[in-house]
Amino acid sequence: MKLCDKLKYLREIEGSLRGMQRAMTQQELTRAIAAELGESISQSYLSQIESGKRPHLTNTTRLLLAKFFKVHPGYLVEDPEGYNAELMSDLRTQEDSLDLWLVAGSDRFDRDPELCHALRAIAQHDDSRRCLLLLQSILETPALVQRMLAILRPTTDTAHPAPGTTPGRRPSSTGAASPSPKVPGRKR
Repeated sequence: MKLCDKLKYLREIEGSLRGMQRAMTQQELTRAIAAELGESISQSYLSQIESGKRPHLTNTTRLLLAKFFKVHPGYLVEDPEGYNAELMSDLRTQEDSLDLWLVAGSDRFDRDPELCHALRAIAQHDDSRRCLLLLQSILETPALVQRMLAILRPTTDTAHPAPGTTPGRRPSSTGAASPSPKVPGRKR
């Protein structure tokens, strides 16, 4: 963010905090600084800063504005090219929303304990977004889905069999279904 934008933003916030329902004008800002801090800054100097004609503040002006707006003096510098202070916090906020959505969704599937548990496991993972993106990649490779299910969940879910399989049968390493093992006392 450029210094000129930061100063405009601070005037807007200050006006709102003072109940003006609008940004403070540059003139109102200079009067408030004089009245509240006993120091002065010219309106034309503020105008030069906000127009970008003066891209840097003197240290005295930076400290004065930081004191008035109650911000750290380091805020009143121009950010480096490509810098975005909100990027990580935005992702975290989005991921928190995703996690809440997954937990709420898991509650809707409480009659399917495995699915409920799976949704909660994703929500509780440190990077649930990445987990879902990984799942997407796996699903885009159907043969991989079958192989991973055969390895990670060797017992077949008869309520929701994998596509291309028959309930009660397990996929073989070649992908063809093999007969279920015989259970004593049970007819086939």
